[in-house]
Amino acid sequence: MTPPMDTGKGDPAEAPAAPSAVSLCPLLTLQKRADFLRAASARRQGTGGFLLQARNRGDGQAIVRIGFTASKKIGNAVMRNRAKRRLRALARDILPPLAQPGWDYVLVARPEATVTRDFATLREDLRAALASVHQARAK
Repeated sequence: MTPPMDTGKGDPAEAPAAPSAVSLCPLLTLQKRADFLRAASARRQGTGGFLLQARNRGDGQAIVRIGFTASKKIGNAVMRNRAKRRLRALARDILPPLAQPGWDYVLVARPEATVTRDFATLREDLRAALASVHQARAK
């Protein structure tokens, strides 16, 4: 006789999981080219591992939107995808507590650096870039 299969749904009597930190700040992904272009013409802060572009939308919505760019300068499709995966993981890790509602952020990969740089260093780069972008021209 075979044991019953685990369906992965768990016991219904179990308590639901606590909400994650990501729910503090809803992140949406930028989809339209025009949004990327508007972010590119706003504030920017370069770091060793990537370029951060940030724009205050001023629409009053408490949503943070994020975009990721990796051009062919990064390398072949494998390298571009690896760079974007690292940037997405970085954004999920750092942005929810530090991002300001109503802002668009675009992380632009840098050749060699985004893929090879230590992830802890990338985290520090993003923290510093966010602080710099948000304090810049604060009048």
